Amino acid sequence: MAQPNTHGHDAHESHGSVKSYVLGFILSIVLTIIPLVIVMNDLMAKTATFIVIMIAAVLQLLVQLLFFMHLRETEKPRWNVMGLVLGIIILVTVVGGSIWIMEVNKIGY
Repeated sequence: MAQPNTHGHDAHESHGSVKSYVLGFILSIVLTIIPLVIVMNDLMAKTATFIVIMIAAVLQLLVQLLFFMHLRETEKPRWNVMGLVLGIIILVTVVGGSIWIMEVNKIGY
């Protein structure tokens, strides 16, 4: 008998349900609309607006990772989290270093 073609996917690999995708989509839309409304209507001071945008961005990242990238649903999610932490460290180092270099050059050291 012929083996069924799995295209390289394991039989135990799971994907999200329609409910989780819809919930993730709705959360993504809400987390996009909140900062948009605040900015378009000038509802807060600049510092408060910036803080709301940053919080919404971090929450949006978490929604994307949990609902669409299935970070927590793998057999060994610890490796995924470690890879994510390493990526964040590299990102913060590159962006922070770039901002630092631009500030130093602006001051004229």
